[in-house]
Amino acid sequence: MSSAPAFRCQHRPRGVAWLCLLLLLPVCVPATVTNPGIKAWLTRSSLEFGRRFGLELFQSTLQKEHELNLTGSYNIPLLGNLTYAVPRIHIHELQMNDSTLDFAEDVGVRLMVQRAQIQLSADWAAQLGAIQDSGSVELRMQDLAVAAVLGVSEDGGGRPTVWSAGCDTHGTDLHMEFHRGYSWIYNLLAPLLQRTLRQQLNKQLCLELQRGIDKLDAALKHMKVSTQLDAFAAIDYSLLGPPAFTAEHGDIVLKGEIFRVGMYQQRRSALPVALPMSLPVALPLALPTLTPKALPVAREPMLLMAVTEFVANSAAFTYFTAGALRRNISSDMLPQRFPFQLRTKSMGVFSPQLQEHYGDQPMELHLWARRQPLLSCHPDALHGTLFSSAEAFVVLPNTTRVPVFLLNIDANVTGKPTITRNRLGGTVRLTGLSVTQVASNVGPVEVKRLETLLKFGLWLFGVPRANKWLQAGIPLPLPHGLSLLRPRVSLQEDFVLIATDLQYEP
Repeated sequence: MSSAPAFRCQHRPRGVAWLCLLLLLPVCVPATVTNPGIKAWLTRSSLEFGRRFGLELFQSTLQKEHELNLTGSYNIPLLGNLTYAVPRIHIHELQMNDSTLDFAEDVGVRLMVQRAQIQLSADWAAQLGAIQDSGSVELRMQDLAVAAVLGVSEDGGGRPTVWSAGCDTHGTDLHMEFHRGYSWIYNLLAPLLQRTLRQQLNKQLCLELQRGIDKLDAALKHMKVSTQLDAFAAIDYSLLGPPAFTAEHGDIVLKGEIFRVGMYQQRRSALPVALPMSLPVALPLALPTLTPKALPVAREPMLLMAVTEFVANSAAFTYFTAGALRRNISSDMLPQRFPFQLRTKSMGVFSPQLQEHYGDQPMELHLWARRQPLLSCHPDALHGTLFSSAEAFVVLPNTTRVPVFLLNIDANVTGKPTITRNRLGGTVRLTGLSVTQVASNVGPVEVKRLETLLKFGLWLFGVPRANKWLQAGIPLPLPHGLSLLRPRVSLQEDFVLIATDLQYEP
């Protein structure tokens, strides 16, 4: 079995690439269908990232033309009743230098803006008695305060949903200047109009912010919650429930199931409750309940993420049942310096009757996984046991393939994961190999000599080739524009911890 992954990684890097990374994915906590495959903690350090993103959203929502349809009247002593209409406003500039973002417990996040400056213009129409007039007005507010709460939940289909859970704006220092028409009269009356316009402006800012949040929520309804990894498998990273918010952090649980492409996927899991495998060690029954402060990190990153064993188990289940863990190897696929070639003359060293019956003929080796890999996780390394069978065939001149013997090849490996930006990689090491004869049509096979040669060949060629590919890594399924910044990965007892900052580039 150990030889198959090495050759597979070399010749078909995208076919079953995720098989080569099974040891690099798991958190070794048995997960049932109700447990998350991935659990993430957003720390207070992530709030600065969220604040910048929120301010950009806030500014892009407000800095444009808005329908206002403001109408009203004001009685001016000696002059009579002034009726006015402001159909729309255009916000030219919005400066929000003094702002904070905090977690809103049990709701989402809260944005507070102090001493913001806003500059806008509007067209107006007015009637004073029989006189009709129109023009424009410029407004500037320098002490605007905004408090907005964004609620975050889950829509029942695994996608996030957001809504405006509260909004309040307040500004008193409003300056206004009218242009065109009888603007000199209205500029004299500006102090009398300020209160009404200030109230309407404060109200309008919250309405426009709510419209922007509604647009964001509509976009989230089309958010992808699964990504196809290759021809066999896809990963489902939908939410398993609403995010939970405390004053210190936000907790997010994701399904994290790798499932077979084209197979019907239920909301919770398409896998049986009990996977057809047993772990070689006794492990706890549930993911430890940890807070970011209890996790072993030197400094608080924006995001802490634990990947449970369910991810690796679902990958093994998917590839195993899809028949993807198979590989046919011919002599021309082996490195030229490999200790032996797949020909009856070379293999006759391990089975003398083979060369007696077939002379010097080419051979093929058909490898397949007869069981799912067994995985466990410890602080020193990720440990795995791989179970495979190998059937040898002689290829006759007429291309007929004649079976000659069947072997079981089991391997023990260890691995350590690495993350570079948005790519998951790592290294593996062969720690043990066992070869046993199951059946033979050409007499006994000297499995111990074959085992020694396979160990040497894998140490010399297979493992280095696998590590060369693994170090390059494969891309992680992240939302568009989001990347990991200074990611760090560490092995803990029962889980793999990823600590990283975030970077967003549209």
